[in-house]
Amino acid sequence: LLCPCLIYGAYIFLPFDAPLLPTVSARLVYTLRCAAFATFPIVLGMIVSGISRLCSSALEPFGELHREVEIHRTYVSQSVHLFILYFFNMAVLATYLQQELLKLIPLLTGLFAISRLIFWISYTIGRSFRAFGFSMTFLPLLAMLLWNLYGMFVLEPENLLS
Repeated sequence: LLCPCLIYGAYIFLPFDAPLLPTVSARLVYTLRCAAFATFPIVLGMIVSGISRLCSSALEPFGELHREVEIHRTYVSQSVHLFILYFFNMAVLATYLQQELLKLIPLLTGLFAISRLIFWISYTIGRSFRAFGFSMTFLPLLAMLLWNLYGMFVLEPENLLS
């Protein structure tokens, strides 16, 4: 319930509009530029993972990892997988949205980045707290996937393979 409320509130109250994007290629470039900001939590996680591995007191560098190192490595791995799913869904979504709704692209990008950071913080606190951050990432991703499938098979079935 929190994700749709956050997106709706940001859509209504944030004072920016998407630029005029009449072609599919312009929309894909816009999505690519917005998706670059979604990589910030992943890059930050890679840096912290490298630092934690460097500062680890392990005698064997390729041996068993400490919990702190394993947490950051797992976060980066999961974030990369979710980012790939997010990016492809966002690219398809950008082709179906109307011009007025293209403001959702940067808003969903911001939600993805913030939710990954919330997941990371809650994952370092304890494994039982990570469900909130993961659901803030996964449920909008699932909603985008369902909307994309609806758009492909119901709204424009004649353009499915074109």
